[in-house]
Amino acid sequence: MDYGTIPGLDKPVSRIVQGTVMLDQADPTTGYALLDAAVAAGCTAFDTARHYGRGSEAVFGQWLRDRGLGDRIVVLGKGAHHSAERRRVTPEDIAADLEESLRQFGIEQIDLYLLHRDDPDVPVGPIVAALDGHRRAGKILAYGGSNWSHERIAEANAYAAANGHAPFAASSPNFSLAAWVKPPWDECVSISGPAGEAARAWYAAEGMPVIPWSSLAGGFFSGRFRRDTLAGFTEYLDRTCAESYGSEDNCRRLDRAEELAKERGLSIPQIALAYVLNTPVNVFALVGCRTPQEFAENAAAVATKLTEAEVAWLDLRREDRVG
Repeated sequence: MDYGTIPGLDKPVSRIVQGTVMLDQADPTTGYALLDAAVAAGCTAFDTARHYGRGSEAVFGQWLRDRGLGDRIVVLGKGAHHSAERRRVTPEDIAADLEESLRQFGIEQIDLYLLHRDDPDVPVGPIVAALDGHRRAGKILAYGGSNWSHERIAEANAYAAANGHAPFAASSPNFSLAAWVKPPWDECVSISGPAGEAARAWYAAEGMPVIPWSSLAGGFFSGRFRRDTLAGFTEYLDRTCAESYGSEDNCRRLDRAEELAKERGLSIPQIALAYVLNTPVNVFALVGCRTPQEFAENAAAVATKLTEAEVAWLDLRREDRVG
């Protein structure tokens, strides 16, 4: 496992971040086995969210306390997700979600707190002031945004610099080898594909840590999604994946990932994850592994090095991968 740093945090952050949406209070034993295996493979960072159901925050917090790992694990929390009734990127909602997450975890401080969504109609000033207030109070160490455009983050950090606040320390947009046809959920932000080129260049220039969600495109590179199978999925997450990523360009990217995987003796998911980790962005790839074996396979991809030509070839930006 490789590690990096995020401003404001004094713990090493693994380049693979394990998600927790699959944790379930009805079956904590399975969740514990997954989390234990991730730590054994070198993972130090876990992504959580107030919006995730089935008691995932409570399971994760209990595991964290039972294992005594509070001084080693980087906890990524998220809040201020919109509800069906209203938009919730407000100082009041941020405070309420943060307090509830801390209560569910049974801890006093979250390492990195991300806003799950943005509301471009809300000025950045009150948002930054609220987040930095929680940092000064010791409830979080650093903060950032998930599904925030790089332009809004730049605006927020300009406000922070002008008003004596800490800046956004990290961002969590969608980013994978596959470029979506449409967002899988409302108000998501992606930096994948040709449309994300300017954003990736900005992140590379700024050096800001990027923690991309769906770094394996929601399972598109699992091997189950092929040109002739895309229309046959009925389960919600599979259907969402097929509808969001099932384009001919993405099938070509899949073909190329499979070709390179065979040459390297690797799996298609490992090549797809290596693509994300080998782009010139400070990436900490977020994965949603559901078994210890799956995490071990993803962790092995960290050591896979791709050339600039291979990265561009996988992403259809060049027709050969030599030179």
